Amino acid sequence: MKLLVDYLPFLAEPNIISILVRTVLAILSAGLIGYDRNTRGSDAGIRTHILVCVGAMIAMSTGQFAALYFNSGDITRIGAQVVSGIGFLGAGSIIVTRSNHISGLTTAAGLWASACIGLAIGVGFYEGGIIGTIAVYFTERFLRNWSKRIKATGSDLLNSYENSDNSSED
Repeated sequence: MKLLVDYLPFLAEPNIISILVRTVLAILSAGLIGYDRNTRGSDAGIRTHILVCVGAMIAMSTGQFAALYFNSGDITRIGAQVVSGIGFLGAGSIIVTRSNHISGLTTAAGLWASACIGLAIGVGFYEGGIIGTIAVYFTERFLRNWSKRIKATGSDLLNSYENSDNSSED
């Protein structure tokens, strides 16, 4: 299987052209995901997703640059710190209400996924970033209603079970 960098090898190395391509791709990818979150009323929208994705892209490109030009060791070290560090940002977006309702979990997951997309783009794995963007966008955009229906059906089943349990005790 040939990748884009097999056809355009200059995109594999950190240079001015590849960094510009990576930055634009990170902005477009996270912008699409963030736009959908904005239309749903999420506080973490376009700007937040773009900043997370571009930041992860820069971190991964920096790791690649350091490994290639300074022989400094593991190319993935900085990226690994992004993956664990984004958990702090994601945790801040999750809220448990007084009625024990969890809010912000999808936002946190979307931010984490945007960071991973940025890491893929940042190391030059453009196909992974693009396919990841499509998968995240599809999940957030089109599976929301399906997820609500499943939750409602499960809730209806639980209520009917509880009602049948209560009626047998009378």
